Amino acid sequence: MTLSPGKLARLGIGALVLAAAVIPAKTASAVGTRTFQLDTIDELKGGDLTGVSVDSNGNVRAGLTLGSLPVQDASSVWSSVVLPDGSVLLGTGSDGKIFKVSGGKATLVATTGAMAVSALVVAWNGDVIAGTFPEGKLYRLPAGGGNGGPAAAFGDLPGAEDVWALAFDAKSKSLYAATGPEGKVFRVDQAGKSQVHFDSDEAHIVSLAVAEDGTLYAGSNGKGLLYKITGPGRATVAYDFDADEVKAIAFGKNGSMFVVANKMGESFAPPKRNRGGPAGPQSTRPSKPGKGMLYRFGKDGIAEQLLTDNEAHYVSLAIDDTGAPYVGTGAEGRLYTVDEAHVASLVADTDERQIGAVVVSGKQRFLATTDPVVFREIKGTGGADAVWTSKVLDAGLRATFGRLAWRSEGQLELSTRSGNTETPDATWSAWSAGLGAPGDVQSPPGRYVQIRARWSRDPKAVLREVTLYFVTDNARAVITSIDATAKNSGSKSGKMGIVSSGGESPRPSSSVKLSWRVDNPDQDDLRYRVSYRLEGQNTWRSVQKPGEKLTRPELDWDTTGLPEGPYRILVEATDELSNPPDRVQKHSLESATVLVDNTPPVYKALAMQGRKLKGEVVDGLGPIARIEVSIAGSDEWRPLFPSDGVLDEPSEAFDVDIASIVPPGAHIVAVRVYDSAGNVVTRDVEAK
Repeated sequence: MTLSPGKLARLGIGALVLAAAVIPAKTASAVGTRTFQLDTIDELKGGDLTGVSVDSNGNVRAGLTLGSLPVQDASSVWSSVVLPDGSVLLGTGSDGKIFKVSGGKATLVATTGAMAVSALVVAWNGDVIAGTFPEGKLYRLPAGGGNGGPAAAFGDLPGAEDVWALAFDAKSKSLYAATGPEGKVFRVDQAGKSQVHFDSDEAHIVSLAVAEDGTLYAGSNGKGLLYKITGPGRATVAYDFDADEVKAIAFGKNGSMFVVANKMGESFAPPKRNRGGPAGPQSTRPSKPGKGMLYRFGKDGIAEQLLTDNEAHYVSLAIDDTGAPYVGTGAEGRLYTVDEAHVASLVADTDERQIGAVVVSGKQRFLATTDPVVFREIKGTGGADAVWTSKVLDAGLRATFGRLAWRSEGQLELSTRSGNTETPDATWSAWSAGLGAPGDVQSPPGRYVQIRARWSRDPKAVLREVTLYFVTDNARAVITSIDATAKNSGSKSGKMGIVSSGGESPRPSSSVKLSWRVDNPDQDDLRYRVSYRLEGQNTWRSVQKPGEKLTRPELDWDTTGLPEGPYRILVEATDELSNPPDRVQKHSLESATVLVDNTPPVYKALAMQGRKLKGEVVDGLGPIARIEVSIAGSDEWRPLFPSDGVLDEPSEAFDVDIASIVPPGAHIVAVRVYDSAGNVVTRDVEAK
C-alpha cells in the first residue's frame, strides 16, 4: 500500500524546530502492512507527557515531578520572586494582586489596584519592589510580603505607563525599571527617587538583567534589540535579533548570558484599564503563538542559537544550578531545556496554557502557570508515576493491529487503546494489559489508536523508537471520471476538441490521450486495464500491449488502423499489487462516446467572387467544428460562420463577404477547416 507523506526528518544539532506533529503511517516489508513509527521529538511529544521528558534524539525518560497548587482569584501569572525564607511571591492579573506561596498554601499578601503585577524583585533590606501596568507604578512590600492590604506606593516614573521588568544591582544598590511607551530605563534609589538612565528609540523596554561587573542589559519590543548599558545615557546595541521582542535575559556560569527573543507576527498593544468599570480578564499576550528563540552569548559576545520553536513563543527563562537554561512557552504550557551538545529536551508538559514564571535553581524550584493559575513545585526528577501517552494515531480506515515493538534501556510497560472517534471517549476500548516486552496488541480493530508507556517497573528506563504494525480494511478504489483528448487538437480543456481560433495548425496525429480520476481511500498501489469497443459492438479489446502493466492513471491510445466512428472506453482499477488474492478489490467505469476520426474534411467547392468567399466542406463523421480565413503569409486567422449560422453538421456551406479582412489588390486567401476530432485541412484561393 502507498502511504501518506513520510515521517518528519530528524532534527539537526543546533536548533530545535518544533512543528505540528502529524504521525503518518509507514510501509513495512509485508504487503498491505503499515506501521506507526515514533522516533523523533516531534512524533513523541504530541500526546500527554506526565512526569516524562522527550529529547531531540528521540529518547523518552522520566522527567520532572510536579506538584499542583491552584491560585484562586487570579487569571494570569506575570512575575515571581523567591524570598530569603524560601517562600515565593507571585505577581498576577487581572486585578494586580500579589500572592505568597508557603507551606503548601497560596495567600493574598498585597493588592495594587493595577491590572497586573508585571515585575517583582528583592531589593534593599529584603524588601520587595513590584512594578505594574497600565499605570506604570512601583510599589514597596516589606520583606515578609504584606498582610493582604494595599501595597505602599514607591517613587514615581515620569511618563511611564507600563513597567515591564525590574532588576536590582546589589553592588551599587540601584534599582532599574524597564518601561513603556517611551522606551525608557529608570534608575531608582532607596528613597524612591528616579532618573532616566537610558532613553531608547523603541516604544517599550521589556527585559533587564545586571551582569556581575554591573553592566546592565536591556531588551526592547519593536525591533528586538539587545542593549548593553554601561552608564547613564551610555549604551550600544549588543545584538539585533530577527525578532520583535527580547523577552528575557539571564546570566549563567562563566559569564555566559542567555536571551529569549520572540517573533510575534502582530503588533504589540498593551491593554488599558476600562475607566468606565472594572478591568476584565485582559492580557498583552498575543492572540496567536509566535516563534520563540533562545540564544547564548559567551564572554566574547558571540551569539549562539540554542533553540527555535515555530509553534510557540517563550515567556519565561531560568538557569539551573549547573548553568543549563530552561524556557517556558506561551502556548501549551511546556518547559524546555538544552544541553552543551544542543540536545533539546521537553521536560514538563503542563495542563495550563503557558508558563509565566519558572525557577529551577536553589532549594525552591517551581513553575507558575496561566489559564488557570497553578503553582507547580518541582518535587524531583523521575518517579514511578511517570506516564507517556502518544498522540491519537490515525490509520485512515478501520485497522487490525499487530505487533507493538520498541527499543528501551530498562524495563517499561506499554499498552494500547483503540476507537473510531478522533478524540478518545467512552466508546473507545479500555487500556490493554501492559506488555513488558514487544508483543501482539490486544486492542480491538479501530481507526484510531493510542500507545501508553509506564515507568513503574524502572524509573530510570529510557524509551526509544516505538513501532506499531497494522493492516487497514481494504477499501475499493473507485474510478470517478474518464477523459479523452485528441493529441492533435492542442486542446487545453482536457476534452476531445480543437484549438482556439487562430495560431498555427497542429500536426495531424491518430493518438488519443486517455486519463481518469480515481478515489483511492486507502492509497493502495493500483493497476489499471484499459479496453475499447466500437459503438454497437459487444467485444472489448485491450488498448495495452501484451504484458504491459499500467500503474499511472493515463494512457496514449493509438487509433491508427482502427475503423473511424464512436467508441467507448472501459477502465478497470484493481488493488492486486497491494493485497493478497482473497482481499483484492476491483472497480470499472465506461466512458462516454469517444470519436475516432483520423480523416480531415474535404472541400466540395471553394471560390472567390470579388470579396465574397463561397465554398462547401464535408467530413465523413463530422460535424464541422470551425472555419477560418487568413491572408496567405499572415499568422492572423479569423473565424467564419456557415450559411445557416451554426456549425453542427458534417456538411457546411459558407458564403461570406471578407472585404474587411482582405484589403484591395491581389491576395492569396487561405481557408482552414477543422472537424470535431481536430483534423484540419487548408486550401488557398486567389482574391483579385
